[in-house]
Amino acid sequence: MAILSNLDLVRRVPLFASLSPSQASMVADAVSKHRFKRGEALVKQGEKSGYLAIMLNGRARVLATDSKGREVILAHLNAGAHVGEMSLIDDKPHSASVVAEVQTDTLILGREAFLRCLTDSVPMAQAVMKGLVQRLRNADEKIESLALVDVYGRVARALMELGQPDSNGSFVTQSRVSRQDVAKMIGASREMVSRVMKEFETRGLIATQPDGTLVVKGRILSL
Repeated sequence: MAILSNLDLVRRVPLFASLSPSQASMVADAVSKHRFKRGEALVKQGEKSGYLAIMLNGRARVLATDSKGREVILAHLNAGAHVGEMSLIDDKPHSASVVAEVQTDTLILGREAFLRCLTDSVPMAQAVMKGLVQRLRNADEKIESLALVDVYGRVARALMELGQPDSNGSFVTQSRVSRQDVAKMIGASREMVSRVMKEFETRGLIATQPDGTLVVKGRILSL
């Protein structure tokens, strides 16, 4: 299989779709490829990375950790996602870590080139703003869920978030689902999550497949 050039990879990234040929070439000259191993941080909370990381493949989770080492999972990211732009824009440390769940290949774009792209391309600046607004909306939804939705509803939403839709109207997770991870996503104990998921299984709302992945029935949204 042919090895793709940096320019070919840049053209496949949604964030760079609006760039002119000359701008795309500039970005291609400025980016470098980097492979993150499973468990390795693309960016680290409390630090400045000085770059934008664009995921070409793989999966990652966004984690926030308090002074006592307690973690909360804020989001899960897939291919096409980009991380690190907030720190590049305000020149402050990252507010959360992004950790690879599997081997993840990325394109790395330095701060100077990133800011130049924002200045030179209004559509790209709009795309970055749209991404930031979507993250803010997601954060608002999570806050609302923690404040107003009971644990059954929160577990249901978390399982849906971890899944991908199939042709039967259900959602299938990409990997095994850890009760501890779900607990970190919704602000509940692992024991409570285990009890809720057991009840979901009894009611036929979720089913574990032979490979350990979960099928989540669409009607779970009615909770």
